[in-house]
Amino acid sequence: MPLVGVIGTGLVGGSIAAGLTSSGWDVVGYDADRESLEVALKRGLIGIAVDSVAGILDAPPEIVIVAAPPKATIEILSNLDTSAVVMDVAGIKSAVLDVTGHLEGFVGTHPMAGRESFGPSAASPALFRGASWVVIEGSSAAATEQVVDVIDELGANPVFMSAAAHDEAVAAISHLPQVLAAGLLASASETPDALSLAAGSFRDLTRVAASQPIPWVEILKSNETAVLGAVDALKDELDRIEMAIRSNDDELLAYLSRSREARQSLGAPVSAVRIGLADEPGEIARVGHALEESHVDVRDIQMRHAPYGGGGVLTLSVRAGEEEALRQALEDVGFPAIP
Repeated sequence: MPLVGVIGTGLVGGSIAAGLTSSGWDVVGYDADRESLEVALKRGLIGIAVDSVAGILDAPPEIVIVAAPPKATIEILSNLDTSAVVMDVAGIKSAVLDVTGHLEGFVGTHPMAGRESFGPSAASPALFRGASWVVIEGSSAAATEQVVDVIDELGANPVFMSAAAHDEAVAAISHLPQVLAAGLLASASETPDALSLAAGSFRDLTRVAASQPIPWVEILKSNETAVLGAVDALKDELDRIEMAIRSNDDELLAYLSRSREARQSLGAPVSAVRIGLADEPGEIARVGHALEESHVDVRDIQMRHAPYGGGGVLTLSVRAGEEEALRQALEDVGFPAIP
């Protein structure tokens, strides 16, 4: 199996390493954060830990994967000297490509998967299953083929586009939501008692605000032009919504209907199953038994506690088409699903 060097063993790098390791690939890892590297080694995400980028290159790997924040990625790639295939996973691409002209085997990529948790403790070999994984066009066919092999091994779907198209797209569907979540929380915090009443829709809209802020500062600043363009576009939409609210019901209905149709066209990649949990021991264990029996692919788990105690609602998101199997398994252990 190929020997792969992973530089950065946090959530994304650790998950890549975990997926490749579980498939039998040999993985050597390095992280500037010694604790992160030790956790990755202890969890078996990587097979060998080294203490420098030079140690990665000395292995020597057939593929080098740089999984660091944007600024660190640019610095690492600028100084990297290797004939191996190199891929990065940074959330911005134009700035990265600007510093990789000396790397003949470089392929820029970006997996469209993640979570608000961070570090190797949150890493999972299943993180990328079913996710889109952007591959930037223009690299050599041989290097691109090897990178696509990595993406296929991790269960993701390669999507080819230019760096400029990627940066504009992620500004709209990834970077703007991060900013919007921060704005919504700031606004709600100014309204007395609002946050104590927050339920599912607000929590879903603001979930990404729990992400580590430092990498997001780098991402937003590195993609500043596209992000500010997306912010301006949202301002225009808010103006349209304001005019629709001030106008007649038909105009507001038409606007909301168009939004609903756009959302439905996304084709939800997961299906959510909700159950009520009592505030007593053993509830989660029974859910775990149902998951084991149903053999479903769990993509996300969210727990909304009742504000004043007394249990809560557990939402299990599974691959579309598997929800009925999960509902049946839950009912078998005494958990009827909440509509």
